[in-house]
Amino acid sequence: MIASVSGTVAALAPTTAVVEVGGVGMAVQCTPHTLAGLRIGAEARLATSLVVREDSLTLYGFADDDERQTFELLQTASGVGPRLAQAMLSVHTPDALRLAVATADEKALTAVPGIGKRGAQKLLLELKDRLGEPLGAPAQRRGPAAAAPSWREQLHAALIGLGYAPREADEAVTAVTPQAEAAPGAPQVGHLLKAALQTLNRTR
Repeated sequence: MIASVSGTVAALAPTTAVVEVGGVGMAVQCTPHTLAGLRIGAEARLATSLVVREDSLTLYGFADDDERQTFELLQTASGVGPRLAQAMLSVHTPDALRLAVATADEKALTAVPGIGKRGAQKLLLELKDRLGEPLGAPAQRRGPAAAAPSWREQLHAALIGLGYAPREADEAVTAVTPQAEAAPGAPQVGHLLKAALQTLNRTR
């Protein structure tokens, strides 16, 4: 298992970072929040989880070991694969997910694209004794949404991480806001990032 990678960030894309490790560029699937903390040419360390399939080897990267561990624990629930686990971490922090499970907060889980009411109920039952207790202080336990950045913040940070100026990031967020507000449920930051990049490319 590849538990972590450390090296120079060689490239960034809407869902992927390439980190050079010993002369080899390793493609790592990351959430927008994780990508927002990376800069091309800068040194980075990502906690990682290698998902092995018959036809592929996919490396998922996280800002810290807590995210990686939560990613792996989420997949112990039936019906949760790496993509859905990553989507859950794109919407909520690990502690927000622990809080949602501890308080049986269905609404928090249905905010994740791909999880409906029945799916949320099933996940709450299966994950109840697996994720552990929330780590945050009582003041941070008012609700899962308070712990997770909004889609606007995630999108803006991801664009800055890709090298765009704050003004360009602001304009791109404004441009995709109608699309985000029209989407059923919680906006998917990954899809919005692709739309924002298209908008920026048209204006250049």
